Amino acid sequence: MNNSLHKRLWLIFAQAATICMALIFASRIFYPNLLNFREPVVVVKQAEPASATTPSNSYSLAAKKAMPAVVNIFTSKKQRVSPHQDFLDDPAFRHFFGDQLDELEIPSQTENSLGSGVIVSTQGLILTNNHVIATADAIEVALSDGRKMTAKVVGTDPDTDLALIKVDANNLPAITFASSDSLNVGDVVLAIGNPFGVGQTVTQGIVSALGRSHLGINIYENFIQTDASINPGNSGGALIDTEGNLVGINSAIYSRSGGSMGIGFAIPTTLAKQVMEQIVAQGNVTRGWIGIEAQDITPELAESFRLNKAQGALIAGVLRNSPADKAGLRAGDILVAIEGKAVKDSGTMLNLIAALKPNQKATVQIIRAGAMVDITIVIGKRPKPAMAME
Repeated sequence: MNNSLHKRLWLIFAQAATICMALIFASRIFYPNLLNFREPVVVVKQAEPASATTPSNSYSLAAKKAMPAVVNIFTSKKQRVSPHQDFLDDPAFRHFFGDQLDELEIPSQTENSLGSGVIVSTQGLILTNNHVIATADAIEVALSDGRKMTAKVVGTDPDTDLALIKVDANNLPAITFASSDSLNVGDVVLAIGNPFGVGQTVTQGIVSALGRSHLGINIYENFIQTDASINPGNSGGALIDTEGNLVGINSAIYSRSGGSMGIGFAIPTTLAKQVMEQIVAQGNVTRGWIGIEAQDITPELAESFRLNKAQGALIAGVLRNSPADKAGLRAGDILVAIEGKAVKDSGTMLNLIAALKPNQKATVQIIRAGAMVDITIVIGKRPKPAMAME
């Protein structure tokens, strides 16, 4: 009796165990994670795929449009090196040995520098800063697609720190120009170049100021100031708007350490285009000139001359037989307008006169003895040597 009961109990247990195993097996088939006691996988919320339209806070389309037209420029210059170079250059020493010194084999080394440039025509014309290529013996241009080409100088304009170079290639991606005159303080701009030689880089900022002058960088200054990071190697690169159009050529920075401090300067396209077109047409840049020396109107001078505001340029001197002298301008006259355009200071005056063509007649407005006077003047051509009087 006991054995029969014992067997029945084991049979019931075996059947129950079999049924349970079958249930577990079936459950694992239909519900794989039902008995999974490991830590659950973290489920993150995935962003939807980007749509065809660019977000309003992105400037990727502008960057993609302009970046192919920005190039890296590598220059090299051979420099003679001698521990006795100062001695060899001594005039008294050269007096006795003359040209024999030039026949000495003096070891040399190559100085390398880098900068950026902007392709302005599909035929290979590239706009850059004059100081990038001014002393170069060889110029190499690296395009955005990886190609490297030798470039030659078409023309330079040290007075605005602009230069035009050319590579032997066609169908290059040329940048689109925008009028820098339409810029406003606060507009978003992007700077593209090759800072520190790390490769093509885009930085973003705003237009901090317009018409910056009296910086002592160039003779003709009308800079766009921006806080977009501009570092060594960016010189000659592009400053573009949010549509990818060129508004300036990056030129200089204000820095105490050599790196960006949030104050960068770019040459506006209005000026760059004028210089470029003249270089292409005649190989150099011709500017208007009238032969005067001028200074800014300070608040003290404005009060002395009984002016309503400190604006204009005081004529401090007139060069004899110059266009200004022939037209009757005199020291003490205050120049307030040229061809209807207001003269804010001596820097503005310099730029307005330079933009005039030689031999054209222009009307200048002056204040003389408290009275407003219009004078017609025949514009001359700015002499080659740098002169104090404009």
